[in-house]
Amino acid sequence: MKRYAPEKLLGPLSPIERKNAPEILFAAGRIELLTHGRRVAVVGTRTPSPDGAKRAARLARFLAENGVTVVSGLALGIDTVAHRTAIEHGGATIAVLATPLDQVTPKENADLQQEIMKDHLALSQFASGYPIKRSNFPRRNRTMALVSDASVIVEASATSGTLHQGYEALRLGRPLFLLKSVFDTAGLDWPAEMLHYGARVLSEPEELLEVIPTGADDAIAALAV
Repeated sequence: MKRYAPEKLLGPLSPIERKNAPEILFAAGRIELLTHGRRVAVVGTRTPSPDGAKRAARLARFLAENGVTVVSGLALGIDTVAHRTAIEHGGATIAVLATPLDQVTPKENADLQQEIMKDHLALSQFASGYPIKRSNFPRRNRTMALVSDASVIVEASATSGTLHQGYEALRLGRPLFLLKSVFDTAGLDWPAEMLHYGARVLSEPEELLEVIPTGADDAIAALAV
């Protein structure tokens, strides 16, 4: 495990980015996943519908097969599907944890966390010994938005912690996508509100590649749509 100032990994932060950025990021694994290539967060509910899980898998597989690193929060549900699918299809994944790197939540993902720390990348803003508190989770989501070039919400209820990440991505000016299917759930106000603030509807995964910033990165430039 190593510790880094966020700007060491992400480059200079703007005043908006710096406002909620952690002072330190603890990392285990392939730190180059933060310095090379593009990163898309795939996030959503811990209790997805069968269709929601399939959509998350389809999206994560598309990203993995096109050289884009899949970022998620190692929670049950959509996060787990995103991480596992990326790994299964030969891609890279980053887990942003709500615990210190030497703790595991949920316990069901202990083996997955170890695999990511060994072969991919795990990040935490919490030092060893820091307690697991409810406030850790929205803080984790804010950090996940910071380290991702774009975020996609697959499925989420009105009370899902995923919404913290959506609003943070919008505050940071990062592209935020909502799967078209989220609008099929009656009684949700947040999708329309996020659209009002600049989110976009994602109908097909290919649309992501049109908006992820490319810069001079050779990996993303070589993507085959």
